[in-house]
Amino acid sequence: MPFNTLFSWWIGRRMDRIHDYRDQPQANQERTLEFLLLEGSQTHYGRAHQFAACSDYQDFRKNVPLSDYGTLKPYIDRAIEGENDLLWPGATKWFAKSSGTTADRIKILPVTESALLENHYAGGKDLLAQYYHNFEGRKLYNAKHLIVGGTGKIEQHSHGVFIGDLSAIIINNLPIWTELRRTPKKEIALLENWEEKLDRMASSVIDENICIIAGVPSWTLLLLQKVLEKSKKSSIAEVWPNLELYIHGGVSFVPYQKAFEQLIGNSDMNYVENYNASEGYFGLQDQKNSKDLLLLTNSEVFYEFIPMSSFDGNNSKEVISLNQVQINTDYALVISTSAGLWRYIIGDTIRFTQINPYRFVVSGRTTHYINAFGEKLIIEHAEQALSEACSMHNLQVRDYTVAPDFSDSTQIGRHHWLIEFEQDPIDLSVFTETLDQALKKANADYDAKRKGNINIGLPLVTLATNGTFHRWLKQKGKLGGQHKIPRLQNSEHLLNEILRHK
Repeated sequence: MPFNTLFSWWIGRRMDRIHDYRDQPQANQERTLEFLLLEGSQTHYGRAHQFAACSDYQDFRKNVPLSDYGTLKPYIDRAIEGENDLLWPGATKWFAKSSGTTADRIKILPVTESALLENHYAGGKDLLAQYYHNFEGRKLYNAKHLIVGGTGKIEQHSHGVFIGDLSAIIINNLPIWTELRRTPKKEIALLENWEEKLDRMASSVIDENICIIAGVPSWTLLLLQKVLEKSKKSSIAEVWPNLELYIHGGVSFVPYQKAFEQLIGNSDMNYVENYNASEGYFGLQDQKNSKDLLLLTNSEVFYEFIPMSSFDGNNSKEVISLNQVQINTDYALVISTSAGLWRYIIGDTIRFTQINPYRFVVSGRTTHYINAFGEKLIIEHAEQALSEACSMHNLQVRDYTVAPDFSDSTQIGRHHWLIEFEQDPIDLSVFTETLDQALKKANADYDAKRKGNINIGLPLVTLATNGTFHRWLKQKGKLGGQHKIPRLQNSEHLLNEILRHK
């Protein structure tokens, strides 16, 4: 039997699992909580919070406080030093470095064997199964899968503990059937120097038969541009004629999609989104014509939700389970997982678009918004407005960040957009007006505050020169696929710091 036929049959068997996500979400979550409590009751954390006495979700809520990285860090630090049974039974050997959106504070998060196999790897296989189901006759196993990961540096500590990026952990532990299809080779994929890695990766994959690419959009674009530069081709479709699928996540794809479409040059290209973070794999795109993500309700993650209207971090009083959520409401996501994260506020916000089955979009971050003037601008609004303005002016964005600005004494304040384009707009003032109008359309509060230029002035748009954000990331020691530019801030400090690299 040909390899691809065998792979197609094998991966297709996972569709029962995906149907289960859709059809039995409440039962799945009840079983997941029961499993997590049973396993967690054997740990120091579980004994301290009386997991064994929890018979249902209400007991769990009463006995276990909300947590963030700061509250779990003492347990994580002890696990790194080799202590067992702290947050999850047994020894935890792998820890993923995560800096979120390039905050100075690095998080080191546990990755247990159970979480790696039954969540991270399982989610990736589920996504491929759904893709095969949506697009029949695929032959993805006949070609190579290009994975654009983060830095490959892995620190080995005592007691057999390893610390590195999640992508490095995943690559180091891939099953043989995946490793046979993955490219580039490990010695390139795990290079620590990101600039060297991009160059060597581009050279090594030009002559491969690539059918899938997976990675964060901004860094993947840099790689594709490098491939075109080295190959002397006019489009990626000429380099890899069998390329058909790009899997993305981590940041919004909206500002990048046009650049990908032009660079790849294949109108039949499929773009599929997932929601995979260092903390876990939570959602995948299960429909051909919708970017909404299916919530993975049976993947060793128990979900809770805090309405953003009442969000107060660990002190939040209103916390609800899946059966209480409503559509079109922004929630801070709270997770309990087989990695030993208990009632952990991940920092992302999601909004359900459907509850039968549970589908959602990632709407932003709990800390990344602008409300300097009462405008309540979230990332989703900014992405939508910027995409619309760029489409009208035929522009492509490489990176951007936004913060309030109070430097003009003639007005109360305004939003300062620092944007790096592929090619700068011909008339910056006209583009600024277009962006302003798009923001008004996307955000009613912004529109109200902009009337008469009384509360918020016309945006200030500053053009960043080629490589500005790259230079800032390099100076911060944060080059790599796992690092993201903070989009929205309520202080101009970080924007001004990036601006010094302009």
